[in-house]
Amino acid sequence: MSKLDFSGFDDEDGEEGKRDRFEDELKKFKDLYGDSASEITSIEALEELVNYFFDHERYDEALRMVERLLTFVPYSADAWQKKGLVLSNLYRYEEALAALETALGLNPVDPEILVNRGITFDDLGRLEEALGSFERALEIEPAHEDALFNKAVTLEKMEKYEEAAQIFQFILEGDPDHREAWYELGYCYDYLDQLEDSLRCYDEHLDRDPYNYNAWYNRGIVLSRIGQYHKALESYDLALAIHEGFPAAWYNKGNAYANLGRLHDAVLSYRETLRLEPKDLPAWHNLGNAFEELGEYRDAIQCFSQSVRLDPTHYESYFGRGSCYDALEDNRKALADYNKAIEICRDYPELWYAKADLLYNMGKVRESLVSYRMVTRLEPKNFEAWLDYGETLFELGYFRQALKAFDQSIEANSHSADAFYLRAKVLLVLNRTFDAVESLKTSFTLSPQKRKDFEREFPGVRSIKEFKNLLRK
Repeated sequence: MSKLDFSGFDDEDGEEGKRDRFEDELKKFKDLYGDSASEITSIEALEELVNYFFDHERYDEALRMVERLLTFVPYSADAWQKKGLVLSNLYRYEEALAALETALGLNPVDPEILVNRGITFDDLGRLEEALGSFERALEIEPAHEDALFNKAVTLEKMEKYEEAAQIFQFILEGDPDHREAWYELGYCYDYLDQLEDSLRCYDEHLDRDPYNYNAWYNRGIVLSRIGQYHKALESYDLALAIHEGFPAAWYNKGNAYANLGRLHDAVLSYRETLRLEPKDLPAWHNLGNAFEELGEYRDAIQCFSQSVRLDPTHYESYFGRGSCYDALEDNRKALADYNKAIEICRDYPELWYAKADLLYNMGKVRESLVSYRMVTRLEPKNFEAWLDYGETLFELGYFRQALKAFDQSIEANSHSADAFYLRAKVLLVLNRTFDAVESLKTSFTLSPQKRKDFEREFPGVRSIKEFKNLLRK
């Protein structure tokens, strides 16, 4: 019986040439065995067709052929395994798993079936079962490379990066040219914060597969993490040269430009991201940030508004929009956005700080106290917040509480000339003359500028001695 011969299909023919030659072979086959799959009775021919269609990603046709094959060899573990692989590539994972279980029932000690079953479990998100299947394969064949590799990939998904890295290292000891292992090891090292090692692994991978745009992209991410933004841009550009329609690369390219202060370039990159992914919320938010830094507040407001339309709980965008309204002195809208952001996330000190400053500038000084106090509770070491809180207390006549706030500010930052200066003023009001003078001396020592501030505030007083005399009056 004739057998289809696909051995002559090489890459030099191109896809169109291979397809034409396949159709010629298929026509010859049909002339011998009929036009429909139901008329094909050659097991060898069916196996060849299954393999051909599978290798050429014609999975629907491969499925028809493998189902026909199984009518002749219903107890073939290989045929059931092939059906499972075809179904997996059609994203029909539950059916694929059933087929692989049948194959395993027919041949329970075949590591290949166990590996493919593990991959299918992984595709279904059943990671513990996937791990068990790989480990069973390794019990049968301890050095099975595919079982080791896929076990490590599953461990990655379980965020067990150290265990995964150890396996990838073991694989590379035996096969230094295993490019996928270099790639995955780079990924593990990234998550383990071993960034130089991660870069080395991505470089090893790219030496073997220079057209992997994901590897160039990941390399850019690592370079950005270590602050090498110019080099990161080169990696993103190489990823985009290979795959121009790669929105994540455009987005992170925008982030790199933003970190370099090249905000107009960042805007262009974020816009390209949004052209490809119009509902990319982080891109809308970061585009808003870029416009805000450029002082283009109305454009920024439009971007932040789009972000909250996409996600009404995105408090960062309410905060960003509020800051723009604040800059435009639209206090009512700014306060509404700050309040909305705080309603969603109460533990964000910058939000409370922005609200406090806004209320103070609106003349709602007493109301601002609550917000300043919240900042100090959330960030006890924020000396500037303690300073502003103390100044507000002082302005409202709460002198003892103000003194405590200035003391907290000094405890958080003992080099703050402003804190010592303001402390001196409140001590003066409390009639603690000696302490006031000592605090003032410290302020002058820390910053000569404070002496000028003092001379403006107390004209005619040129020395500590004169200040003492002033205090006695």
